[in-house]
Amino acid sequence: MSLAIEFLTSIRGFLKTRNGIGLRDWLRVEPPLPREYLNLAAELKTGYRNANAIAKLVEKCLPEEDDIPEDQGTAWPGFIAFVKDYFEYWRDVDFDDLLGAHQLLMSLTNSCTTALNHPTYGTIMLQTSISLCGSLSKLSMTLNKRPDLTKKLNAVDTGDDDQASIVGTTAEVIQKIFTTCLTDRSSQRYAQPEGKKVGVYIFANLTLKLLFACRKTHLAKQLFTNVSAKAPPLTFYPAAQRVTYLYYLGRFHFINNHFTRASRCLEEAYLQTPPSFQKHRQLILTYLVPCNMLLGRLPSQTLLRRPEMQSMAPIFSQFAQAVRTGNYLLFQQTLESHEHWLLRKGLLLTLTYRLRPLLWRSLSRRTFLLTYVAPTEADSRKAATLELSHLLITASYIQKRLEGYLPARPAAKGRAPHINNMFLKAVSNSAGPGTGISTLAPPPGGPKLLRPNEGLVWGNMAITAEHVEGMVASLCAQGLLHGYLAHSQGRFAIMGAKQKGSAVVAGWPPAYEVLARTDEEIPGWVKDQ
Repeated sequence: MSLAIEFLTSIRGFLKTRNGIGLRDWLRVEPPLPREYLNLAAELKTGYRNANAIAKLVEKCLPEEDDIPEDQGTAWPGFIAFVKDYFEYWRDVDFDDLLGAHQLLMSLTNSCTTALNHPTYGTIMLQTSISLCGSLSKLSMTLNKRPDLTKKLNAVDTGDDDQASIVGTTAEVIQKIFTTCLTDRSSQRYAQPEGKKVGVYIFANLTLKLLFACRKTHLAKQLFTNVSAKAPPLTFYPAAQRVTYLYYLGRFHFINNHFTRASRCLEEAYLQTPPSFQKHRQLILTYLVPCNMLLGRLPSQTLLRRPEMQSMAPIFSQFAQAVRTGNYLLFQQTLESHEHWLLRKGLLLTLTYRLRPLLWRSLSRRTFLLTYVAPTEADSRKAATLELSHLLITASYIQKRLEGYLPARPAAKGRAPHINNMFLKAVSNSAGPGTGISTLAPPPGGPKLLRPNEGLVWGNMAITAEHVEGMVASLCAQGLLHGYLAHSQGRFAIMGAKQKGSAVVAGWPPAYEVLARTDEEIPGWVKDQ
């Protein structure tokens, strides 16, 4: 008996007992492999070069049987076609040719999708589908890192000035299997998943991994919409599937600037990940920490000292300090120092622009603390106010510092006897004399040319009273400042200072309480009824 016939006989036995796990383990497609699979490939190359020969052999060894018991299974047309493609895969595959292997595996997975769609016996193919999709996903990710190979492919025009990539086309194939599992009717939606519904979140996670890898996250919207409409609750599935799905759902909402939703998804994923999985927890914190910062919730020292935060603590601690104190200089220095890492993680643009309102908020608060003089009368009814002219001076000072201006030498006073001559020389070389109307001295080579994102408003644009007033009005509209603008007087008046007991507490409410919305339903996250 030939090896091919023995192989098909075993497959028939798995079908008869409806042993999906055994069938999955039998239908291997990637190394490392037992010697028998290499011998099977050699036999198919020598004796079955003709596709018709393979078709006849499969149809002979896997007949469609009628009147079988309910607990047994048999072959069906979609499965027979799949096994034909499986034999052709082993006949033609060359693992040294990654592109060719990918095309063959893609065709085999499409054939597996057809077999999975059978209403009665399709469930037998579920575990095999998971295995094939996992192998296809790994191969696609490998090719995604090999531009020297993928550039040989002809670009595929999608009609919207976009080009289909290997990862993108693989995601489309796996998403079809996801849809098949999602629409299965073997169990009620809010009951324990059975049949093909067991694989809903496995295929969703594989699809999301590929979509994020090829930077086509906008295509995930339809997947999350389908999950919200038809998927069982996430709590019915294993922890690994829950954490992975919540991680990608959180990142999707983060990309779309829904930071409250993203924070809740990522926080839940982090809490469900055991402490021993430090790499996984680190990956989640990469997005959870900046997400919370954008909501005004800065990382604590306890969090920064955790093992999974050690590589990121120098970055996020600097951002937190900048936001807490309104220190634009520190903020820009941190962005510049870690620009490549932030860009690779997809955080650069979001942090560059979305943290600015919080920086302005802290800057206005510090200006108020430095300049406000409370009335001496105990029964005074005057509202506490921030002079916008004072904030303009503060903002202009910071803009100059960003352009490279340095604090000017103070006017000469009596020299203390303990001052070191070398120290004085170093100080005098670090900054020139003032202009008479400013405490800052221009840098020796002239002001630094700033990029648009490096200035307080736009590059080297000078700060004006209109800029300051517009920013304060924006912060009031967002709820980050509590009060109103007195335009004619050029002031920001704080409301509710007496009720709160402090003008600072009343005028600058906690940012997290303002920005976070805890009662919001999260699209894509199906919970128990």
